[in-house]
Amino acid sequence: MVSGNVARRLEVTNPFIRHSSILNHSSSEEPAFLKQSTIWVMAITVGVNVANIYYAQPLLASIGRAFNLSVARVGAIAMLSQAGTAVGMFLFVPLGDKFERRALILTLLTGSFFSLLLVATARNAIWLGTASFLVGVFAANVHVVVPFAAHLASPQQRGRVIGTVVGGILMGVLLARTFSGSVGALLGWRAVYAIAAGAMLVLAALVRKKLPVSRPDSPLSWVNLMRSTLQLVRQHAVLRESALLGALFFAAFSAFWTTLVFFLGEPPYHFQNAGATAGLFGLVGAVGAAGAPTIGHLADKHGPRFTIQIALWLALASFILLGVAGHHLAGLIVGVILMDLSVQSGHVSNQTRIYRIDPGARSRLNMVYMFCYFIGGGLGSYLGALCWHWARWNGVCGLACLLLLSALIVEAMHRQPAKKALVLQRE
Repeated sequence: MVSGNVARRLEVTNPFIRHSSILNHSSSEEPAFLKQSTIWVMAITVGVNVANIYYAQPLLASIGRAFNLSVARVGAIAMLSQAGTAVGMFLFVPLGDKFERRALILTLLTGSFFSLLLVATARNAIWLGTASFLVGVFAANVHVVVPFAAHLASPQQRGRVIGTVVGGILMGVLLARTFSGSVGALLGWRAVYAIAAGAMLVLAALVRKKLPVSRPDSPLSWVNLMRSTLQLVRQHAVLRESALLGALFFAAFSAFWTTLVFFLGEPPYHFQNAGATAGLFGLVGAVGAAGAPTIGHLADKHGPRFTIQIALWLALASFILLGVAGHHLAGLIVGVILMDLSVQSGHVSNQTRIYRIDPGARSRLNMVYMFCYFIGGGLGSYLGALCWHWARWNGVCGLACLLLLSALIVEAMHRQPAKKALVLQRE
């Protein structure tokens, strides 16, 4: 009886303990079976939202001409969108544990609508850069929707629901370049963002009609949520390693996609509509990305560290191939397929690892990982543009190889401590 009174007093005075008890209470009440139409709405929502970040890449040459920007400066536009997403994750994702989720999603969709309109109507580089940053900030909505989907799903269907929604993200990333490259070639780059803004309004109406009201259980303030997240970073070396590896993977990936449009416009390709052609390579990349689920099965069988090592070496080999044979169309296509397969495989393997750390803190663990992931992507976009300016295609591929060699060193440094920890755990 005394211990029970002490426990109740601790719950009152310690918000972290009180939060844990509420989550345990909530978990005993299983959610109803989620309708297929609701699942598809959430998958479409994340796909259309994440696409906003990637529309710019096939359009960079056109945007640079419109504002008389150098390659390095127009590369900063792509960087700002990804950096904005990292900031948006830091600001908004924890709020999904505090505020009503559907209302939060609708608010962020409204922000996306206005930021996309600002891009479409930009009159100078500062206006464009600011608007691009805001597009990225509100695109963090994706990582509010994914935990919401997991929350709504029943335990029996949770894996399938999360797989479908995350599949929407992948399709949005890949098809955004195809859409913007094609539409940009026909109607101009501003039309891409005007259409995207209209899509946000349609999406908001769909979300308002199809998604349920969901009030979170957590009483924690934003400050306490952040404090608990920092504790997770300090406590778990696997989280720190995964976040750093994810950032390096995505930096190499972004350096390639940011500069591909410039590469296709120069010898030996001389494509007149390089933006549209670069967009079509998004479909080529889908071939490689489709192999990522197989890597997920290998991660379950042999452990994610095994598949991360494969992904790192495969990514390095893909950029060596792109550097050596990328001036031939066959070499470029094979290199893109291998690169997308390796980067998506590394991403799946990293997320498999971090979700095992603490099932009760998956949203915060994912926030840390994706924050670093998009910071890496933003830096990769900017550094890729600089390397293109200095050394053209060889410079971009050299940068990617350097990033991946750094990732291999990071993985090797963490491998032995991880093995020792596993041995001690078994003993």
